[in-house]
Amino acid sequence: MIKPDETALILLAAGKSERFGERDKLQEEYLGNPLAFHVVTALEAVPFANRIAVVSGTALDFASRDYAVVRNEHPGEGLSSSVRLGVEAARASDPRAVLVALADMPRVTAAHIYRLLDYADGDDTILASSDGRRPRPPAVFGRNHFDWLLSLTGDKGAREMIAKAHHMIAVANELIDIDTPEDLDRLRALV
Repeated sequence: MIKPDETALILLAAGKSERFGERDKLQEEYLGNPLAFHVVTALEAVPFANRIAVVSGTALDFASRDYAVVRNEHPGEGLSSSVRLGVEAARASDPRAVLVALADMPRVTAAHIYRLLDYADGDDTILASSDGRRPRPPAVFGRNHFDWLLSLTGDKGAREMIAKAHHMIAVANELIDIDTPEDLDRLRALV
């Protein structure tokens, strides 16, 4: 088990949202709040060592929600550029692990995060969430993988590594990722 207070939360909120059109999908309203603040609210009681939001074009104020905000000036370089910035910022607190989550996954729960951390077995840990078909974030990486995370390039992020990792199955619909307006419509139809 890796404790939350030994873990840095890296919330990726710097995507270009190209498939969403001209609007900032993270600011889209869902159940009365901006889409991105659902995962923020769900994880606010988890006592992480620190919280880092990697942002680019959004106007949302993550700092007011107790996140250290890191700007990704080059989001066109892909997801890996945000992961690198997050891991660099996380290292300041010397965590045992980082938990990488996406701001456009509004149904992630603290219970799932605790399950991931309970299963984490040390500094070599790599755990990914799964819907039963494919791995995805949130994902946990032990400190022995920080250098590898810092070497990532392109838009695949850590996809290859988490494909080989242990996968923690989440509750149905918890890992919904909003990439298009149609995804948001399907999400709204669930409630």
